[in-house]
Amino acid sequence: MKADAAETETLTPEQYAALADFRFRLRRFLAFSEAAAARAGLPPQQHQALLTVAGHAGRAPATVGLLAEQLLIAPHSAAELVARMVEAGLLSKVRAADDRRRSELSLTPRAEGLLRTLTAAHLEELRGLAPALAEALSPAAH
Repeated sequence: MKADAAETETLTPEQYAALADFRFRLRRFLAFSEAAAARAGLPPQQHQALLTVAGHAGRAPATVGLLAEQLLIAPHSAAELVARMVEAGLLSKVRAADDRRRSELSLTPRAEGLLRTLTAAHLEELRGLAPALAEALSPAAH
């Protein structure tokens, strides 16, 4: 069996430092994201669910299964999350016309407003973070 190149390559202290810096910046962005969602009155997982549904627009309608896949949670957990979000007025859920077993999800106007505000803040944060992430991953850092 051929050895994986990553297993045989000797890593430099600079490569470890670049990876550590990249992971730190990602964790910092995630902490920012969770705090921004909380300020908007949303648990982070609900914010992620709204983003998933909005980001899926234009394709087949979002479903509970899609949320489970994208949020890396079990289908029954996604179903419970959707139920809470429907109750909170964030999602609409209708049975698919072609398959009554499948529920199609869409954002409510309230959710669209919340997500628009959160996304603007996230894009601003990412604009500031992008140069540092690029630097951490640049070949010169390796």
